[in-house]
Formats: sequence, structure tokens, C-alpha cells
Amino acid sequence: MPFTNGARGLSSGLKDNSTKHTGGRTFIILSILSAVLLTVGVRLGETGPIAMVRGGFNTITMPIRVIGSAVTAPFQGVGNIFVNLTANQETLTQLREENEQLRSRNAELEEANTSVQRLQGLLDLQNTYNLKSTGARVISGSSDSWSSTITIDKGSISGLAVGMPVTDSSAAIGQIISVSPTSSTVRLITDEHSGVAAMVQSSRAQGVLKGSADGTLHLTLIGTDQTVDVGDTVVTSGLGGIFPKGLPLGKVISVNKAAGALYYDIDVSPLSSTEGFEEVLVITSLTEGQEATSDDIAAADAQETSSIVGGSAPSSSDAPSSEESSEGDAGTSE
Repeated sequence: MPFTNGARGLSSGLKDNSTKHTGGRTFIILSILSAVLLTVGVRLGETGPIAMVRGGFNTITMPIRVIGSAVTAPFQGVGNIFVNLTANQETLTQLREENEQLRSRNAELEEANTSVQRLQGLLDLQNTYNLKSTGARVISGSSDSWSSTITIDKGSISGLAVGMPVTDSSAAIGQIISVSPTSSTVRLITDEHSGVAAMVQSSRAQGVLKGSADGTLHLTLIGTDQTVDVGDTVVTSGLGGIFPKGLPLGKVISVNKAAGALYYDIDVSPLSSTEGFEEVLVITSLTEGQEATSDDIAAADAQETSSIVGGSAPSSSDAPSSEESSEGDAGTSE
């Protein structure tokens, strides 16, 4: 029995060794065959049995590859969409930032252009009327609701003084009423305490342009024997030697005559807005020809006499003489 067991063990060992040698031989044979087929396939190229086998394999597997491509294509598309969305989002963010920068720059350019236009307007007015003047910036408006004033950034150090007239780029707007070393207060022509010697540009009818509590302008002391029409321009008359003659003030918007009245009731719209002043001109002195002439004074006296002759004499507060009219401008500096 021991011999039998030994024989069985030897037989089993021989089988194991035979199996191992058989597997090794198979691997070697397949490797050699693959090398031979590869060599033959390379030499034969696209012809021969190897190429035919490869073509058949491709034909057989083509439906599988097509189905695989169809299955994977949507997922590839999703990936592409995600990549594109990410890129587009980054582009949009960049475009928004650039757009904001352009808007900011555009606002700066518009502001600069507006400033240039305002300053050019002041220069044009200065040249048109040959004004001896200095420019100033408005730093504040009225501090209360019952007065119409502005404060400018120049004062006595810059040579400014009480009584000097002030304009913007369109028209006369007021007169300095107080001065400190570095600033001045300007009473606007719309203030109820303001009065400027004025005349109707077309007919030369002379009177006094007064402000009011509601900010409207009234041209007073124009006799009903004078010619005044809606739309006429009202300018400074030069009487009093404060405002230069001929500066625009406003436009006539209504002309009314009460029964038996000696003077028209005339409303005037200012040419310059009472709000939004930024830069102004302060007229420091008058040049030759800017003051009222002796003929202008004589015409004012004749106009007053004509109005008095045409009816009862007005009260002293309503009908000043030419000397009193000359003081009308200076009266705004109180």
C-alpha cells in the first residue's frame, strides 16, 4: 500500500508538471504566432489575408462602435456646453467690468465737456460785452427760504467789493452784497430786495426790474404810453453806473394794464435759471461806453415826465427821478 500511495503521488506530480509545461508552451507558441502575423501584416500592407481579416473585424464591430459613439456623443456635448458656459460666464463678467469702466469714463468725459461749455459761455459773454471781470465758482446757495443768494469762492483778497455785478454765461444774475477775504455773497435778481435799472431792448422804454418773494421778476415804472410786447428782451439800462449797459436780464412774458393806471404791470422770466449756478463772472469795473450816456438819462427823465403828465403823479416810492433810478442798482447791495 505504501508503494501504491507513492505511485499516486508521483503520477500527480507528473501531471502538474505536464500542465505547467503545457501552459508555458502555449504562451510561447501564441507569442511566436503573433510576431509572425504582425510581420506578415506589415509586409503585405493593405492586401492579403491579414488585411481581409482585419477588414472583416472592422465591419463586424462597426455597428457596435457607431452605437457607442451615439451613446457617448450627448455626454461629450454636455461637457462641451459646460465648458462653453464657463467660458461665456467669464467673458460676460469681463464685458460687464469693461462696460462699467466705459460708463464711468463716459460720465467723466460728459462732465468735462459740460464744464468746458459753461466756461466757454462765460468767455463768450466776456468777449461779447468787453467786460472787465474775474471768474469765480459758486460754493453754496441760500441758507434760508426767504432770500435768493449764492456764495462764491472769491472775496476782498481777489479784489472783489460790495456792489459789483455778477453774471453767468447767459445774463446778469445779481450783485455782491457782502464780502469776506475769501468769499462773497451775491444777491440774485429774483430776490424780493433786488432792483436793477433796466429797459426794454426794442423800444428802449426804461424802468426797474424787481424781484419778488415767489422768485418772479416784475418790470416796473414803464408808462402805458410806452411800447412793450410779450417776448421782448429786457436788458440793463446802465443807469446808476453799476451794471454795464445792455446785459440781458430776461424776457417779457405778460403785459397788463389796469384801468386808469399810469404804468404797465409787466412780468419777466429770467434768462438764467436761479438754480444750478456753478461758475460766474464778477464785473470788477466798467469800460468806456458801458455806462448810461447823458442821452439815456435825458430819455429816462422825459419818459417819467410823460407818464406824470398823462395822469396823476405817482407816489415817490413808485416813480423815482433819474437820480433815484441811478441808485436803483446800488440799492441791491444793502
